[in-house]
Amino acid sequence: MLYFTRWKALAIILTALVVCLCAVPNFFPEAQVKTWPAWAQRRLVLGLDLQGGSHILLEVDSNSVKKDKLEQVRDDVRRTLRDAKIGYTGLAAKADAVEVRVKDTDLPTALTKLRELSQPLGGLVGSSGQRSLEVSDAGGGLIRLTVPQAAITERIRQSVEQSIQIVERRVNELGTVEPLIQRQGTDRILVQVPGLQDPTRLKELLGKTAKLDFRMVDPTVPADQAQQGRVPPDSEVLMSSTSPKIPYVIKKQVLVSGGDLTDAQPGFDQRSNEPIVSFRFNTSGSRKFAQATTENVGQPFAIVLDNEVISAPVIREPITGGSGQISGSFTVQSANDLSILLRAGALPAPLTIIEERTVGPGLGQDSIEKGELAAYVGSIMVIVFMLLTYRLFGVFANIAVAINVAMIFGVLSLLNATLTLPGIAGIVLTVGIAVDSNVLIYERIREELRGGRTAISAIDAGFKRALSTILDSNITTFIAAAVLFYIGTGPVRGFAVTLGIGIITTVFTAFTLTSLIVAGWVRWKRPKTVPI
Repeated sequence: MLYFTRWKALAIILTALVVCLCAVPNFFPEAQVKTWPAWAQRRLVLGLDLQGGSHILLEVDSNSVKKDKLEQVRDDVRRTLRDAKIGYTGLAAKADAVEVRVKDTDLPTALTKLRELSQPLGGLVGSSGQRSLEVSDAGGGLIRLTVPQAAITERIRQSVEQSIQIVERRVNELGTVEPLIQRQGTDRILVQVPGLQDPTRLKELLGKTAKLDFRMVDPTVPADQAQQGRVPPDSEVLMSSTSPKIPYVIKKQVLVSGGDLTDAQPGFDQRSNEPIVSFRFNTSGSRKFAQATTENVGQPFAIVLDNEVISAPVIREPITGGSGQISGSFTVQSANDLSILLRAGALPAPLTIIEERTVGPGLGQDSIEKGELAAYVGSIMVIVFMLLTYRLFGVFANIAVAINVAMIFGVLSLLNATLTLPGIAGIVLTVGIAVDSNVLIYERIREELRGGRTAISAIDAGFKRALSTILDSNITTFIAAAVLFYIGTGPVRGFAVTLGIGIITTVFTAFTLTSLIVAGWVRWKRPKTVPI
């Protein structure tokens, strides 16, 4: 353990030096660091509890998810029966099922076709025995397609996963630093944005579903008559997004959906100089939009966002270029926000804010000061204890512990990790673990000396025989940190990350760095006794 080749010693020193240098950007102002090369700009990001910011807990509207699932089943039933040329009456969604009535002569064929819509949950045949639909004969030619609770739960899970990706894109468009976005429970999403003191705009972006549709205006019925209940079955009344509210009779058929958009950018109209949003479709959307505008020249069509009409222009000529613009009394910020929403995509279900907290920078600064005080006091007590107990070898241990802490900050900076108050606690705990490794080595050396070994032999045996004990204790602690990271959330994961990284650097410093320092001292002094 005390013999190191020149290349091995050089590799250990260079590894420790490079990792420690990764922590250097944290000691310079952020504005100055941004002038450095991109590879040198990695630094720690302070969490919500250290620099303040906004904390928002969102909940996916499960009723909306259920409603959308039933509407999808209804559309699938309509399409399936139409393709099979089976006539039907009374197709409707009720409670948690879709009911459709067919002729008795068509009943067997209809049941066979509709049962093909039922798929195993999870996509694996026989994986759980549960299916997405339960198709049954209710008698009298009535077929009932029931959506089981397991299928609703699976749909909610998928909606949450999709919503997390969309929320992340929307938050990143704001230019914020390292937001924390993760699932909580079955149907909730936690959003933490460090440094954001005014969450108003964030809430506006997260609260909008951003479901964009291009539909035709129904000219057959005046809007005032439609509001009195005279609405055609294939149309509905929607209000404008501007004030005062203007009613429109809009056809339910969607010509092009927002899912076909590939880009949306804010800009200004060259003629009126008003803020607008320019958009561009993908190939499929371009084809559908060109067909719709070609077939309806001279007719008004509506741009509908979250069931509100933001614009209803008249189609003057076919639009075949796959792009267009939306105008509707926008301000510069509202045009920018709409473009963010459209680029990020529509949420699969509405999100409701059920908890909101704003942490001021003063509270964060107080947390930093208290954390620093705890770190200083703990470190000083450890340093003094090691010096009093192990004298010169205590100095070696303190040097290794200091390098260990610097390496932790270096690795965290390299990962652009977020440092939270529990993360600081993890670092302080790591100092104790690192010292514990040195204590085990030194006590083992003392035992070897009491057993009659020479100084150099005792030091070498102490390092070798303490290895298994230290590895066992650190591996079990690392497993605990991994479990905390896997099942924990927020601050718990921050603690687990710093603890896990600290354990890895501790094993490195305790066996390679400390032994290298001791080996250098032994080679220089050739001691007859051990000052321990």
